[in-house]
Amino acid sequence: MNRLRMYWKIMILSFGVVLFALLIGGLFLLGIATRIKEEELKQRLTITAQTVANLPDVVERIDDPNASAVIAPMADKIRILNNTAYIVVLDMNRKRLSHPLSERIGGTFEARDDDAAFAEHTYVSKVRSEAGIGLRSFVPIMNASSEQVGVVVAGGLLPSVTEIIRQEKQSIIMTSLLSMMFGVIGSALLARHIKLQMFNLEPQEIARMFRERSAAFQAMHEGVIAIDRNCMITIFNERAKQIFHVHRDVVGLPIREVIPDTRLPEVLDSGVAILSQELKIGGTIIWSNRIPIREQGVTMGAISIFQDKTEVTRMAEELTGVKEFVHALRAQNHEHMNKMHTVAGLLQLGQQNEALSYLFEVTEQQEEITRFLQRHFDDDGVAGLLLGKISRGKELGIDIRIDPDSRMNQFPRLIDRHDFVLLLGNLIENAFDALEDTEVGSKEVYVSIRQDDEYMSILVEDNGCGMSETTKKRMLERGFTTKDGESRGMGLHLLSGIVTKGNGRLTCEPSLGLGTSIEILFPLKERGSDDE
Repeated sequence: MNRLRMYWKIMILSFGVVLFALLIGGLFLLGIATRIKEEELKQRLTITAQTVANLPDVVERIDDPNASAVIAPMADKIRILNNTAYIVVLDMNRKRLSHPLSERIGGTFEARDDDAAFAEHTYVSKVRSEAGIGLRSFVPIMNASSEQVGVVVAGGLLPSVTEIIRQEKQSIIMTSLLSMMFGVIGSALLARHIKLQMFNLEPQEIARMFRERSAAFQAMHEGVIAIDRNCMITIFNERAKQIFHVHRDVVGLPIREVIPDTRLPEVLDSGVAILSQELKIGGTIIWSNRIPIREQGVTMGAISIFQDKTEVTRMAEELTGVKEFVHALRAQNHEHMNKMHTVAGLLQLGQQNEALSYLFEVTEQQEEITRFLQRHFDDDGVAGLLLGKISRGKELGIDIRIDPDSRMNQFPRLIDRHDFVLLLGNLIENAFDALEDTEVGSKEVYVSIRQDDEYMSILVEDNGCGMSETTKKRMLERGFTTKDGESRGMGLHLLSGIVTKGNGRLTCEPSLGLGTSIEILFPLKERGSDDE
């Protein structure tokens, strides 16, 4: 049986169930047919006995010495007409006045169940004999004065099970053939449907895939949680347990019982995927992708694949933070080498005073920029980023102008240093990209960071190539880019997530061929809060 394919197993099992049901149903119907036959015989015997008991000749002549000569032929005739086994007419002395066997006429009727009949009772009794099970109907004979003068006994044999089957043989055969035919067809259709539902896989193949899937989920470096349509956990891998500090098996439990503030049921309700969103769940900040699980257009569950925010931070720094500082250091090194070459050339030409004046000028410019950034920006990371971008811009032939009224004393709510550096670095790098292939006399990027007691605004403008309306609409989409190369299309998407996280508002004013202006406004206080 184990070697049979699932299709044949299901077909044999379901067809066996049909045959078993047919057998049980047949026995049940056979019992009903037996009871019906018995009831029909009872009624027929009682009516026959009553017919004989009400015959005038029987009532009037039952006490005559030669009553049997008149009564026996009439009783026998009625017995044949009503297809009964026997009709026996008895007087009050239990003497037989009629019987199918003539030699028994005149004899005494002896039975254990006839006493009530001689007490004016009508009833049917069941008897067992060598010929089978029979029924006897007892009916009293009453004269005109309502006195009992005798008893009529009408008897007949119940048909056996074999006789009933023989009588209904054709119907039984037709019913059995039709039932088996439809049973085979139904079993085949059921087996085919189940196989299709199982993607034509055998149980051992499904078991193997389940083991492989479980092993794959457990080996993943990302946390994986899946729920069904009833919000019950179906997958909760080891990495998810580590991130949320769960130390037990939670598969089969309600998701809200394990993680009360989860956002996974939202995807189940909306049926819309939410990608690359930062969430704070149970005190842990994660970077999550949540996707509905659909089957034939119906949402059957939802799955979340997520990472701890610290790892996402490390990746983001690789993309835009640390990498940009490396570029800035390289730019400063190139700029320093260029300046040293200039000084060396002036000294070789004997222009010592010019070389000294040039060194004072360069030193004063650098110190002025450094002092400005230190005075106006309390965070060294932001100041260092701007200083590096200025050097990077000089290397690319781009002049970065910082608004002299810029200042920053605190980060917006829900935004940390990494988020701010990521956001500002992306804005400036996008401005560099816009100026890369632009033929303008003077390439400029204007940066302004202002704040008051309630709001902080970040403005980055360039005089580059601008962007089309299509680019403006899609610029925040994950993976969308107008540039070639790997790791593109992530900067503005990450920026969008940071703006959403800080409850900010982004405004973009592109002008095709003339430049782009992007402004972000962050609230510094929670809405509705008062000054302390």
